[in-house]
Amino acid sequence: MREVAVVSSAIHQVKALTLTTDVQLMVPLINEARDAVGLTQADIGFTCSGSSDFLAGQGFSFVQTLDAVGAFPPIAESHVEMDGAFALYEAWVKLQIGEVDIALVYSYGKSSPGSRRDVLAVQLDPYAVAPLWPDAYSVAALQARLLLESGAVTVEELAAIAVRSQRNAVGNPNALRASPDVTVDDVLAGAVVADPLRASDLAAEADGGCVVVLAAGDRARDLCERPVWIRGIDHRIDAHGLGVRDLTLAPSAALAAGKAAERAGFAADAVDVAELHAASTAQAHVLATAMGFGGTTSGNGVRIDPSGGSLAADTLMAAGLVRIAEAARWVSSGDADRALAHASSGPCLQQNMVCLLEGE
Repeated sequence: MREVAVVSSAIHQVKALTLTTDVQLMVPLINEARDAVGLTQADIGFTCSGSSDFLAGQGFSFVQTLDAVGAFPPIAESHVEMDGAFALYEAWVKLQIGEVDIALVYSYGKSSPGSRRDVLAVQLDPYAVAPLWPDAYSVAALQARLLLESGAVTVEELAAIAVRSQRNAVGNPNALRASPDVTVDDVLAGAVVADPLRASDLAAEADGGCVVVLAAGDRARDLCERPVWIRGIDHRIDAHGLGVRDLTLAPSAALAAGKAAERAGFAADAVDVAELHAASTAQAHVLATAMGFGGTTSGNGVRIDPSGGSLAADTLMAAGLVRIAEAARWVSSGDADRALAHASSGPCLQQNMVCLLEGE
């Protein structure tokens, strides 16, 4: 298998980008990621993007942001109708084929102009579930309630996950929810948004974008001092229907972690840090269990969401790519030797991707 590494990244997340166009958002991010390793667009062999067509309200809206890339013919370009993390998977495959040595991956999302919790209802079963219009918070609450009633977790333990996120997010310029002094009692004192979930139990909605540059082999070593190698990566899917699977478990996440570990040569729980793409504290618990970290906030020795994770800032269609970028930064800085990055899509962790990273 060809060696492929993350060599640079750029992230920007804020509460709302009301007057900023998608191109205006992405131009400085793409330039930042390329400039960090001395690249121009002419050096990029392949470009792949995530898509936020349903947020823009029009098909192929991603084409507009090609202006931000500065693309000119001929260009090898593709996109996925999913989170940018899955665009990274496609770029990784392209590099594995050996046709190119450098790829640029980007994704962005602006959900602030509308009601994100209602928009996400369209991804549910169009016959049995969507006509009932359960918004995203209600679906997350359903999953949390099932988890509580199973005895796998308590309300206090979910609150402790929210506390961990906010404390870890201190110092992260992209975090929208951070506090060094927050306690479990503070979280539990918050108003219930969708029983049993409170505001701090749900991901902080953000507008923003993320860019990641990948390079293969010696080209990666030439571009940066400490390439972050993708040692294993895998993507698995569970059933779409909420009523045909156990929402207290994430078997596709566990399977993806196992398959990625086979390629990497080390277990998913043999990492220093893990960035998990969870839309709620309940999902964070489910994912930590699936990855082998245990359901505790300690992570059994693994630092979970040291950036604060998606609970601190969650950009729809880019949050998974942000998790990869954040995990890679911990490794490239030397603060970690190995990291796990997770991305999800679909209702209640239906689709899961796991990426295992290791420093040079």
